[in-house]
Amino acid sequence: MKILVTGVKGQLGHDVVKELEKRGIEAVGVDIEEMDITEAESVDRVIKEVSPDAVIHCAAYTAVDAAEENEALCRRVNADGPRNIARVCKELDIKMIQISTDYVFGGEGTHFWKPEDVCAPQSVYGRTKYEGELAVREILDKYFIVRIAWVFGINGRNFVRTMVNLGKTHDTVRVVNDQFGSPAYTYDLAGLLADMVLTDRYGIYHATNEGTCSWYEFACAIFEEAGLKVKVVPVTTAEYGAKAKRPANSRMDNGRLEESGFERLPSWQDALKRYVTQLREENLI
Repeated sequence: MKILVTGVKGQLGHDVVKELEKRGIEAVGVDIEEMDITEAESVDRVIKEVSPDAVIHCAAYTAVDAAEENEALCRRVNADGPRNIARVCKELDIKMIQISTDYVFGGEGTHFWKPEDVCAPQSVYGRTKYEGELAVREILDKYFIVRIAWVFGINGRNFVRTMVNLGKTHDTVRVVNDQFGSPAYTYDLAGLLADMVLTDRYGIYHATNEGTCSWYEFACAIFEEAGLKVKVVPVTTAEYGAKAKRPANSRMDNGRLEESGFERLPSWQDALKRYVTQLREENLI
């Protein structure tokens, strides 16, 4: 089996390629230099040259605040990109995994978002990712849409590494305490996606590590796990300030994974412990 993975330079794409290779599955990782997903001709040429059995589409425009001022580019990447890939997958009759986000929801309340819940994105990033979902669903039958949230992995910037770096130079940090969600370790996600792509259990899924927390609680756990003594000051979203509206509620219901025969991911606390260990082993903290 051969799998094409987009966004190989990103956190998730990097770990997906490593996971597939670990299982003896041929993985072809591409990024913008090899395949510009915003250009239909580039997508058509590369996918047909690789001739994969499936595409796991991890590439995305994820700069949430910058997206507010770069809507056209964000849409080309997050909506047109998946559409271009889906069209070729349809032509070749191959399956596609589209990675999406908690930002497709309205972000209010205290409930856990289910895959079938109504989407009402509140930001440019969220709207364009939802448009990408709709494009894939319109074009393909053989698709998985996997919504993830609060991602952290070894290959790139993320909240955990930002907090660790701040903890080395600051005695006090301010962290939002009125946004709640479910963190997701790309190592665990990669294992799930590798399991998923081998099946035909198509549909929309939510995939995060189990459990929820606020960003403030997440930061406190990070400093404790990293052995850093830092005072964490809780602040509101309004006090912190940001261009793009963030979801106050990003709690994800992962029940459909279990219903479809996939394993739920371990707790976020367990994932954080393993991630910090990995950072230490690779001398990144």
